[in-house]
Amino acid sequence: MKYFGTDGIRGKAYEFIDEKLSFLVGKSLYQFKNQVDKIVIARDTRESGKMIVENIKKGAILGGLNVVDLGVVATPILAFAAKELDCFGVMVTASHNPYQDNGIKIFNRGKKSSPEEEVLIENVIDNDIDLTNIVVGKELENNEILLKYFQLYEYFPQNLKLKVAFDLANGAGITSAKEVLPKFVSKALFIADKPDGLNINKDSGSTHLDHLKAFVKKNKCDLGIAFDGDADRVLVIDENLEVLDGDLLIYVFAKYLKQESLLKNNIVVLSKMSNLGIIKALNNLGIKVIQTEVGDKYIFQALDQNQAVLGGENSGHIINRTIFDTGDGVLNAWYLLKVIQYFGKKIGDLKKEVSFYPDKLVNIKNIDKEIAFNEDVVSLVNEYRDKLGEDGKVLVRPSGTEPLIRVSVSCESQALVDQIIEDLVKTIEMKREESK
Repeated sequence: MKYFGTDGIRGKAYEFIDEKLSFLVGKSLYQFKNQVDKIVIARDTRESGKMIVENIKKGAILGGLNVVDLGVVATPILAFAAKELDCFGVMVTASHNPYQDNGIKIFNRGKKSSPEEEVLIENVIDNDIDLTNIVVGKELENNEILLKYFQLYEYFPQNLKLKVAFDLANGAGITSAKEVLPKFVSKALFIADKPDGLNINKDSGSTHLDHLKAFVKKNKCDLGIAFDGDADRVLVIDENLEVLDGDLLIYVFAKYLKQESLLKNNIVVLSKMSNLGIIKALNNLGIKVIQTEVGDKYIFQALDQNQAVLGGENSGHIINRTIFDTGDGVLNAWYLLKVIQYFGKKIGDLKKEVSFYPDKLVNIKNIDKEIAFNEDVVSLVNEYRDKLGEDGKVLVRPSGTEPLIRVSVSCESQALVDQIIEDLVKTIEMKREESK
């Protein structure tokens, strides 16, 4: 794909994602008029979002589609709206990236766009088409969709005796998190909840947990919950100031669902980045784990193929189809509170059931991502994989959204993890120098 990566189109606002590109993306959606008569659009809080949204709307209306603009809402709310309104959805967000970046995610009735749909969109971006004979669309209002979304939270006891800190990353989660989460705990405290267009994800949210950790400690909270910029991810700080990543949350959810006979086919889907300790802990519960390539689209595919209801990534993107079709950080935070109540334990106690393998991740930044596929790099990765067998994990993969290569290693020996990481990073850096 020329424009679409693993999570939509993403790049520098005004430079890569400019007025023209945004307009052409909107215009390209005319190709789906035989399926839908409108699109729904939303954005996160970064300042470039208004420009991108307005130009996508112009293009879509010119292409004969009506447009419903939800304003600032989380990505999962946009997906929910696209499903409820039986239409395409466009989310303008760069998720956990800094404010200088932005992105465009396309949804078809709640599910992310297929490769076939993305090819059609890219063809219009590169080969603009004359639409002068098409009857233009118009902008519509829909004030009911948010009320329908909030009904997802109805069936749950309110006012749990918990003091919880919520880090909103100065992002799109402010719309839903502040509306629903205070209803479920005796005291809800919010940080990074004053977006100004420039501070989204800045020293906050699921990729910067130190501030939340300090806040939980200072205010003696029972736990802290952090979202990313578009609120489709969630991570947790427990009462011991330790992090519960997406894998651990999936483990807790899986244990609950299995006990309640809700874990369809006793299957959980995780990515290849998952810690081996999580996999063994799930296996000990009698749960089969299917692993995919990194990227939520692969998680979705595996869930569909195996008729499973639970999966996700350690980044905090969790799909729990017993409550919703796609990953929703705020809804999963609500679900976690429900599970904590069910087990009657502190979340840190549930974490103790998992024995982690030593695990290390190194991001090599500002590098040609093709080096990840260099013959010598691939050969070294395979050599270490053969050495570790089923008792270890070695991954070298390019980021789908940034100019970096991720090197991840896990096995039972911390010394061996460090050695393999050092060897791989050294080899990749050497190939970078050779390519200059």
